Amino acid sequence: MSLSIITPAEAKRLIAQVATLIDIRDKDEHAREHIAVARNRPLGTLSDLGGVKRPIIFHCRAGKRTSDNANRLQQAADCEAYILEGGIEGWKQAGLPVVVDESQPIEINRQVMIAAGSLVLIGVLLGAFVSSGFYVLSGLIGAGLVFAGVSGFCGMAKLLALMPWNRVALKA
Repeated sequence: MSLSIITPAEAKRLIAQVATLIDIRDKDEHAREHIAVARNRPLGTLSDLGGVKRPIIFHCRAGKRTSDNANRLQQAADCEAYILEGGIEGWKQAGLPVVVDESQPIEINRQVMIAAGSLVLIGVLLGAFVSSGFYVLSGLIGAGLVFAGVSGFCGMAKLLALMPWNRVALKA
């Protein structure tokens, strides 16, 4: 079974009538930017939405997570359910409003990309201009990223989540 994809305009109309909008992105993503009426139910914690009899519209950032998990979302919803075309990005492109809280840190995954990319670049530059031994730093970061992709466990993300700017923000 697969969920139907609806446009932001159709979603807005359904929400105004009866539908519930559910944001399946992680808590940090939702805290930084979200659609005002959206309930945050991260995909990792989403199981049964039993009791909800109104139509549900699921969304993520750009629509890939919802599309990739359509069967799982359908099973969690015991009612009519849809996927928002283009996610929150599609919503914004349609000129519809979002709530932005720039006091929140950027998403952990983006922080990992910035940190890992910076460490790789530093390793390459130090390897080229100081000592070839610094190439090991870039290799270790690359190996860590491969491990994170294969296992689903990212030590750098766990470490960054413990940083003071992230701990304070996620309590909100």
